[in-house]
Amino acid sequence: MKNKTVAEHLVDYLVRRDVGYVFGLCGHTNIAVLAAMANSPIEFVSVRHEQVASHAADAYARVNGKASVVLSHLSPGLTNCATGVANAALDCIPMVVIAGDIPTHYYGKHPHQEVNLHADAAQWEIYRPFVKRAWRVERADLMAEILEKAFHLAESGQPGPVLIDVPMDIFSQTISATSFVKVAANTRNLVKPTIDDNTAVRIIEQLAAAKTPLAYVGGGILLSRASEELGSFVEHMGLPVAYSLMGKGALRDDHPLVMGMSGFWGTELVNQSCLGADCIFAIGTRFKEADCSSWYQGYTFNIPNTKVIQIDIEPQEIGRNYPVEIGVIADAKAALGVLNRVARQVFPDGFPRDGLKKEIAEFHADFKENNREMAESNAFPMMPERILAETRRALPENAIITTDVGWNKNGVGQQFDILEPGSILTPGGFATMGFGPPAAIGAKLAAPERVVVSLVGDGGFGQNPAMLATAVELNLGIIWLVMNNNAFGTIAGLQKAHFGLTYGTKFPRENAMGLRPNYSEIARAYGAEGIRIASADELLPTLVSAISSGKPTVIDVPMVNNPTPTTGHWNILDIYSPNQTVSHVAT
Repeated sequence: MKNKTVAEHLVDYLVRRDVGYVFGLCGHTNIAVLAAMANSPIEFVSVRHEQVASHAADAYARVNGKASVVLSHLSPGLTNCATGVANAALDCIPMVVIAGDIPTHYYGKHPHQEVNLHADAAQWEIYRPFVKRAWRVERADLMAEILEKAFHLAESGQPGPVLIDVPMDIFSQTISATSFVKVAANTRNLVKPTIDDNTAVRIIEQLAAAKTPLAYVGGGILLSRASEELGSFVEHMGLPVAYSLMGKGALRDDHPLVMGMSGFWGTELVNQSCLGADCIFAIGTRFKEADCSSWYQGYTFNIPNTKVIQIDIEPQEIGRNYPVEIGVIADAKAALGVLNRVARQVFPDGFPRDGLKKEIAEFHADFKENNREMAESNAFPMMPERILAETRRALPENAIITTDVGWNKNGVGQQFDILEPGSILTPGGFATMGFGPPAAIGAKLAAPERVVVSLVGDGGFGQNPAMLATAVELNLGIIWLVMNNNAFGTIAGLQKAHFGLTYGTKFPRENAMGLRPNYSEIARAYGAEGIRIASADELLPTLVSAISSGKPTVIDVPMVNNPTPTTGHWNILDIYSPNQTVSHVAT
């Protein structure tokens, strides 16, 4: 390998790691990398705003299962990018962010766009609260070592983003290939921790002795690609399955043992079953607030009366919010592999629990029947339940959907069946409005053969519609279905319920149908297809047509702002209206 610039060595390194796409936006500090990438196999996904890049990279990593790469300019580019990186961090998504910075010889002189109020060339410190690690490259010959550490750290343990901050003069320095040759001999993937047979026997015997055991699963199952192993284990042990928001899609929603989502937006069956469990097998879940009804006793969990077995790859998550009887540090897929083998040795006949499956099936049937009126309503603007029902009817089982916040997240978690593991991408920890539309770009690039639909509210879609430019330029046949209630609807309903008004939460409108802006017109301005639905009966054929067209399409659907039904609890209700039973209302 001959002497090259650091930027050229960087691109060669990414090619060897099979990086197919780099997401980002140009700037004077990173154009050396773009020039090096121009004739490489890597495609640069150019965006109009850095937040689009980080959200798209987030979704690409979720579907692809490997660390994605973001290339950012310094200062405003890096801060624009920050929300999407923080979203990835809170959802444990592996990502390597490479940012240009001011030249080393200008540290402290306040050159163009330097962040230096508290320390010289300190922009990299902006990311410290949410990345697993942030490096500033001080010497060109350290670049290879830092890159190798960055990818390993992003993908190992509890995954997450890392930052490599590179002064622009270092990108342009010419160095030998020695340091890059050295790291090329290193292993690509680290072996993940698992459990021993004695621990597996202890877990299995405790579950077998329980009268009402239950599996509670989170996003760690999807990060570990452990859905098949999970299905085998719960079927053999006869464990009903509840999931967190991030655990939705760990198993098919029509699996006979899957009950549904827990917590504030969970169903009565799930919350009551979790309350009644005497032993919970929790794997890949952090027991977060909304999933646990703000950890209040009597709504979702009854811990510590209920005994908890918790398996997680991150030690800090075990016992963070609830005490555990057995805590195991292990990768979900590896641990379930051992548990499946040992369970069949100790209890070869398993635990059929046919009565439990019948109870779950009856609840799901009753829930859908009770929801039928709304799901089939001809009302216009449309009922959110019908929008979800028509969308599910139009999509193939393996379609990928991205959600945002509001009905398209909470209602989907509760009422929309996911029929292939890992086919729902949702912003869980950060609950970032504006995640869903650019996330669809990353999902489509990672799985071009699959249908990709972004379910998003008008508030979320309006955050950054410039992502349409990238989708059109790349000819990505994505559908953005805008559930348009002309408001930040969830917050409007919350404010109306507790304060009796909707100040700052609803958008002006000309008349009942005069929603502004018209997102279908905006779509056409960017070169995408744009359709505004004018009656409830138009949605299904419009969706079917959009799917078959293979063109980037925005479908703007006027919607009634009804609240998502709740059976759990959220502490903010007590803050706003103590000792009252008020939640959200229609506005």
